[in-house]
Amino acid sequence: MEPRLENIRSILATDCGSTTTKAILIERDDAPAAGGAGGFRLVVRGEAPTTVEAPFEDVTRGVLNAVREVEELAGRRILDGDRILTPRRGDEGVDLYVSTSSAGGGLQMMVSGLVLQMTGESAQRAALGAGAIVMDVIALNDGRRPYEKIRRLRQLRPDMILLSGGTDGGDTRRVVEMAEILAAADPKARLGAGYELPVIFAGNQDAVPMVRECLESRTALSVVPNLRPTLERENLRPARDAIHELFMEHVMAHAPGYKKLMTWSPVPIMPTPGAVGIIIEKIAKRDGIAVVGVDIGGATTDVFSVFREVFNRTVSANLGMSYSVSNVLAEAGIDNILRWVPFEVEEVDLRNRIKNKMIRPTTIPHTLEDLVIEQAIAREALRLAFEQHKELARGMVGIQTERTISDVFDQTASGATLVNLLDLGLLVGSGGVLSHAPRRAQAALMMIDAFVPEGLTHLAVDSIFMAPQLGVLSTVHEEAATQVFERDCLIRLGAVLAPIGTGKPGQSCVTVELASPGAAPVTRRVPFGELVLLPLPGTATSRLTAIPERGFDLGAGKGKALSADVLGGVVGLIVDTRGRRPFALPPAPAERIARLRAWNAALDLYGREV
Repeated sequence: MEPRLENIRSILATDCGSTTTKAILIERDDAPAAGGAGGFRLVVRGEAPTTVEAPFEDVTRGVLNAVREVEELAGRRILDGDRILTPRRGDEGVDLYVSTSSAGGGLQMMVSGLVLQMTGESAQRAALGAGAIVMDVIALNDGRRPYEKIRRLRQLRPDMILLSGGTDGGDTRRVVEMAEILAAADPKARLGAGYELPVIFAGNQDAVPMVRECLESRTALSVVPNLRPTLERENLRPARDAIHELFMEHVMAHAPGYKKLMTWSPVPIMPTPGAVGIIIEKIAKRDGIAVVGVDIGGATTDVFSVFREVFNRTVSANLGMSYSVSNVLAEAGIDNILRWVPFEVEEVDLRNRIKNKMIRPTTIPHTLEDLVIEQAIAREALRLAFEQHKELARGMVGIQTERTISDVFDQTASGATLVNLLDLGLLVGSGGVLSHAPRRAQAALMMIDAFVPEGLTHLAVDSIFMAPQLGVLSTVHEEAATQVFERDCLIRLGAVLAPIGTGKPGQSCVTVELASPGAAPVTRRVPFGELVLLPLPGTATSRLTAIPERGFDLGAGKGKALSADVLGGVVGLIVDTRGRRPFALPPAPAERIARLRAWNAALDLYGREV
């Protein structure tokens, strides 16, 4: 039974990952020390290796190990043998336990639609937003013959399939054709031999009887409202809710130990990426800003965004910093990685370093040169993942709108990306290469170089990657989740001010005036092609006035001033006048290296010249 919100004072949250299980203890402090803030705060965190695979094959063992570490650090009893004490009794136990999971490879799905660029993309957005990895998209117009689609469905063995297509009241024949292909393939699920594969139908509701006839005897079929009821509207929420429910009922139920884990929590266990998306979405809604979040891991890079109140998530399944690092080299190219390295390095040496990282994925950089090269690779992995995200985070393709003669020159009415960097208010980075960078300025510049923000954008990193636990917690106690997210999860780096435009090196670009509490006002004229760092008080809000030169734009128009409040951060305000976005580095190696070293010195990135 779920406890009443007003009675919750102590919360335990875990995240069962593919390699580690993380546990955090959150408590309410109604009598903070002088000058402190009351409310919910992170107390301690624990971590243990995951136990979903042999020889243990019981995910709860890893959870208990992580919670025991929390017990030791907090100096209080939380466990009673092999179970979590809940509700709290005196100083023992917790009032609420919640969990997320990506152990066993997370939630793997296939989706289908009639048209690849319309219902196929809508189905992708629904599955990705629910925390799934999309293994493939099947569509009538994807260029494959029916037997090739059937073979693909049999080969992949997904956890579930999302079948969509058609608008309500439209043609049913083609929708049924997709259902018949699925029935002919008779695909089997990845986990749990002998049970039926979950299939969600979220297409033309007129086709429901015929789809039931095709699939009900072969699959565990669920029918939800159409995710594209009309060409002009998407309705992704019912499909996402059904994915979460089936993830619990089918996928988690067949994973080792999860039935026991589900009995411990009154809140459904969520896929880790889906939970991260929830907290990103809630922060964007609460503050009324556009937010981009990125989690760069060893094998994949997830990008989350909220623009115009529309949430999108993408998974770049082959872009990571260890297991997939060779794919970053293959997709970005050797030249794109080398352009970020401020010293001469042989191509064969770089390739050897990357291959060594792939075969020894748990190693960390041993020298400063190793660190610089790793961060150069990270820039390209982040850049490529964001490019892929912008391709999917688009307005709906196929919308019929009345067009005028001026629209002939503006083809963005249907299917244009929703990502507008001038609107971006907060950029949040997560993952080892960002969260654990030796200096916070390194994480800031990696994100700036990869995402090339425009105008004024605040920067932050997730300190210890507890966004998943806070995401699932926000579904039952939003106040606790958002308070801990702001106070203990996010490390505010500061902000970046980036004028749009081009000019000659040394040419005047923007004049910045910064008024901070308790400090003398700062006025700085920044020439084109530079990086300049201005200090910001860590806990106060400063007033920024930026006046760009004619030909440069900060979002209000060319040459027009920008005035805004800037939150403090551990790095400060970075003024980036490196030119038209995205900026181009000098092609000559000597000039490029000199420019990189100057930028690194401006932010005191490494403490010495590399």
